Amino acid sequence: MQHHVNPAGLPPTNGYSHAVSFSGAMVVVSGQVPLDAEGRVVGADDPQAQTRQVFHNLLGALAAAGTDLAHVVKLTVYLTNMGDLADFRAVRDEFIDPLRPPASSLVQVSGLVHPAFRVEIEALAVVG
Repeated sequence: MQHHVNPAGLPPTNGYSHAVSFSGAMVVVSGQVPLDAEGRVVGADDPQAQTRQVFHNLLGALAAAGTDLAHVVKLTVYLTNMGDLADFRAVRDEFIDPLRPPASSLVQVSGLVHPAFRVEIEALAVVG
């Protein structure tokens, strides 16, 4: 069970909840990067393609752990370029229910483990 909270008096949100309470077993998903199943970088110059691949990787990891994106309670997003924010949000909104978005943090970083990576996302989810 999840309860998404956006109390009055806090700033408006854009694709995230201020808080999410939940019960059940927790799944922690390591940061997923824009690599396909063969380990190839996807969309080196395309932030939407990279973000889409990251969400597909999240789907696979969550499914293997017995859950899905609907049960994600927290995302942590790392972008190397804040100019990619609109592209990230457009793709995120293809995968995340806008009526029940998870809590979220977004951080700009100077680089990720591979110089072609523009985005990395880690997740906390509930099983069931």
